[in-house]
Amino acid sequence: MVNENERTPLIEVEHVTKSFDGDGSTFTVLEDINATFYAGEVVAILGKSGSGKSTLLRIMAGLLAPTSGDVKYRGTELIGANPGTAMVFQNFALMPWLTVQDNVELGLEAAGIPPAERKARAIAAIDQIGLDGFETAYPRELSGGMRQRVGFARALVLQPDVLLMDEPFSALDVLTTENLRSELMHLWSQPDFPTKCIVIVTHNIEEAVLLADRVIVLAANPGRVLADVVVNLPRPRNRDAAQFEALVDRIYGLLTARDGAADTARNAAGGPLNSPLPEASVGGLSGLVELVSAAGGKADLVDLANDLSFEVDDILPLVDAARMLDLIQVNGVNVTLTPMGQEFATSDILRAKTVFGAQAAERAPLVRTIYRGLRSSKDGTLRLDFYRDLLAKGYNRDETNHQLQRAIDWGRYGELFDYDADTQELTLSPEARAGVITHSVVAA
Repeated sequence: MVNENERTPLIEVEHVTKSFDGDGSTFTVLEDINATFYAGEVVAILGKSGSGKSTLLRIMAGLLAPTSGDVKYRGTELIGANPGTAMVFQNFALMPWLTVQDNVELGLEAAGIPPAERKARAIAAIDQIGLDGFETAYPRELSGGMRQRVGFARALVLQPDVLLMDEPFSALDVLTTENLRSELMHLWSQPDFPTKCIVIVTHNIEEAVLLADRVIVLAANPGRVLADVVVNLPRPRNRDAAQFEALVDRIYGLLTARDGAADTARNAAGGPLNSPLPEASVGGLSGLVELVSAAGGKADLVDLANDLSFEVDDILPLVDAARMLDLIQVNGVNVTLTPMGQEFATSDILRAKTVFGAQAAERAPLVRTIYRGLRSSKDGTLRLDFYRDLLAKGYNRDETNHQLQRAIDWGRYGELFDYDADTQELTLSPEARAGVITHSVVAA
């Protein structure tokens, strides 16, 4: 870790907003972000899906320009790529036709470093991250953890002021992740480590508290700074320590705390682009509601996660999904079933499906959009590409596919509509055509 007599600001993000335009509509990913990153610290940027974490990192790297606001590196406004940063990506981003050494030398070659110096620095970086002996290997010969080590070496060989890491461990197994986290912190603790600041994007609360000196918590849709939490814990950190657990609980509470009335209004008025469906299956969110019901209608989500041997952030998408459908209410880490949630949890399967369908048709924006579109169509049928094109204004291809698949699963379970993969057509269900779904809950 670098020792400096004063907190030197390396990157300053000032009132940054990022929006994307398409077909006359605007989708805002980040809104009025202010943050400063100093020498001598590890900072985690934490947030759920839709908070714009990766977008913010790319703006700091100069790979994306903000729609408004400024980014400064050592006091100078960025115009183009940030000369003081290097990035480590989630998907490794290695060139499969190049050897380990060639991959590590790429950035040095682009910077115009002479071949002899490139080779020496690359070999030193490969040795530093524990891959000496694999210089001539190709990515296909390496495990996931080894490939990510190459990604680390490729970034560190540039000796950046700021190392930017975009969920670098999320594609790895648990043991490999633990090992690489420990090695990263070991490198950071060395007095001759050239990098002065590490910024890591994550959705994992425990990872953020394990690694960071500060955790910047982002709210979602659009992304905005919710809190800047200082982590005053000695390293190495103990997950079982009371202070560690208290910080995890605090951050978990920040991520789940949301004004219920505002959330209800947003879901009622929002659309698929600004209120995406959470990453939750019907079975997952149903299981959460049933567990809360079994606990007497109230539960502490951190205790619930521990009982299930999950990390608390694994439950967040389920919480968001159940809350979107007004099946639960959340106050910090405490969750309570709503009357509708109690009915859903205690009804037989046919009644539960009806409750789910009615709530999804009214409160899940993409499901609602599909359902209303089908009801308005001449024959109750629409091509999936119609909705794919609409979602492409705000999501990339993978995100669009995930949103559509989730909506199809929710709509099928609630007997709102069906999907034919061969014809790629969505079709209104017989129950929905008869108006049974939306009226049955009210009539009950």
